Amino acid sequence: MLVWSIASQKGGVGKTTTVASLAGWLQKENLNVLIIDTDPHASLTSYLGFDYNNIEKSLYDLYTQENFTKETIQSYITHTNFPNLDIIASSMTLATIDRKLSGRSGVGRILTNALKLLEDDYDVVLIDCPPVLGALMVNALVASTSILVPTQTEFLSLKGLEGMVRTFNIMRKADNGCIINYTVIPTMYDKRTKASRTSLEYLNAHYKDNLWQGQIPVDTLFRESSQKGLPITMLDEKCRGALAYRELLLQLLSKELELNPERISPKAAAIVSLSSGEKNTKSDVNKDMDIIAGDVDAMLS
Repeated sequence: MLVWSIASQKGGVGKTTTVASLAGWLQKENLNVLIIDTDPHASLTSYLGFDYNNIEKSLYDLYTQENFTKETIQSYITHTNFPNLDIIASSMTLATIDRKLSGRSGVGRILTNALKLLEDDYDVVLIDCPPVLGALMVNALVASTSILVPTQTEFLSLKGLEGMVRTFNIMRKADNGCIINYTVIPTMYDKRTKASRTSLEYLNAHYKDNLWQGQIPVDTLFRESSQKGLPITMLDEKCRGALAYRELLLQLLSKELELNPERISPKAAAIVSLSSGEKNTKSDVNKDMDIIAGDVDAMLS
């Protein structure tokens, strides 16, 4: 089971949109997906049409349960209106969780231990993180096979990225040099503006080894999809925003296949294989066209 945390220490960079969009594509591929909203603002919970005030059990209940079984964890999971897509919802009470967990041992691994009990139930878990370093973010980062850092292509977001990388260094020191695999995702990119182009140049210069070489473009359908409580893939899977997230998903799965082959399910690995097959088929078709074009050219010469 893959676990991806979507984290940034700046708000408004596309974290929740990234979670919902990737979940939409994974769900379309018939993978079993669990999304976890760890932000007390509950943006992701609301995005998917839930009123956090009416959620019977939330992530707060999981964290405050000292001893749990697989059955108790499953009781915190809410099914969405979309096949194969479940959520552990947020609540405002999560804002008090640092104080609630104070003095308890192993508080940074609660989510890791819980997800181990769900390994046979899901192919991918997506975690929407809060923008501050505390128990909620630490739990998410420790539990992850990979961390995605959406970064709006503008100056202030670049400062937020610097803070996030400092957090990764803190985590490495605190957890005996643990390996943190992270990918920077340029979001809200508009090639017509100098600010976007300059920001992308900065990312390439300073984060090239961890930078996804694609970009998530500005797309008004993102706003419309959130208003309708739908991942953008269910609104229009062929719009440029949805297609960009499709490319990102394939890149992430390819990377996981290389770094964590034991964690990726056969269904998830098959997506990468099928995509490679499609590219090869297109390449073969292009070669055939070149050969035919050469013959025709010879006939006309």
